[in-house]
Amino acid sequence: MRLGVTGTLPADFRTFTPAHFREIQTLGCTGAGFHFPGNLLDEIDQPQAETCRTLFAQYNIDLAQFSVTYPDCLFHPDPESRTRAIQKITRGAQLANWLHAQTFLLRPGSLNPAGSWTPHRDNHTPEAFDRLVDTLKKIVPHLESHGVTAVMETHVISILNTPERCRELVESVNSPSFRLVLDSVNHFETLQQVYTCQGRLDHIFEQMGPLAPVCHVKDIVVGDQLVLHLNETVPGEGELDIAHMLRRFHEHQPDGYVLIEHLGPEQIPAAVANVRRIAEAAHIPIYGQNT
Repeated sequence: MRLGVTGTLPADFRTFTPAHFREIQTLGCTGAGFHFPGNLLDEIDQPQAETCRTLFAQYNIDLAQFSVTYPDCLFHPDPESRTRAIQKITRGAQLANWLHAQTFLLRPGSLNPAGSWTPHRDNHTPEAFDRLVDTLKKIVPHLESHGVTAVMETHVISILNTPERCRELVESVNSPSFRLVLDSVNHFETLQQVYTCQGRLDHIFEQMGPLAPVCHVKDIVVGDQLVLHLNETVPGEGELDIAHMLRRFHEHQPDGYVLIEHLGPEQIPAAVANVRRIAEAAHIPIYGQNT
């Protein structure tokens, strides 16, 4: 596997400097990701993207994951809303091509107006799933024409709430240009799953592992509140068997990227060090480490 990080690069790649890439190298990572604001897409031209691509190449860093942000829900009942999302994503696919991004991250959205990663009972209806498939089938020809692999992020509160549902989506869209992100922490629902996490990880990877070329590595802590709270934390500082997770990903995607995410700048060095230490102890190779 390969090791990368998100959270060290600014959102607007036009502000990248050599110092950003030297920081990634100092961490010992060979890949990075960032989220570009979707409302800025119309400002970007190919020469600007090529300047960014040159920076990645000069410092031997892969653009392991690229995304554009958008507030739209890909399965909204309003066709105009879905059309806006399709237009933004297809424009993003062109930019992903210019940047030579290895993967182009998508989010399904939610029918909850509070945000893309908020729950709503109607996220889980058969009609919502059909609309999501229809939207993605309209996007796929653009992915294929640009030679871009899109990966969908999933979560227990989202329309893609189970590993089985995630696999069903890929099979329904039926394109090699559409795959998943394997973010295993997003698919833990109960205390029992956390405390016996190897079995849950095995199930997640059996369903999603062959279809997920990139993995997000996080850890889980159980909150002390009366109601169940499963919170993210630095890899190696929680309940998750990180070695087992890395091993399962390496079995399915030996050349794929494991990306550290959702951490503050002060936490990232410890996260990288923990992942490297755990991988080494478990005899899981990390290829091409920048040191």
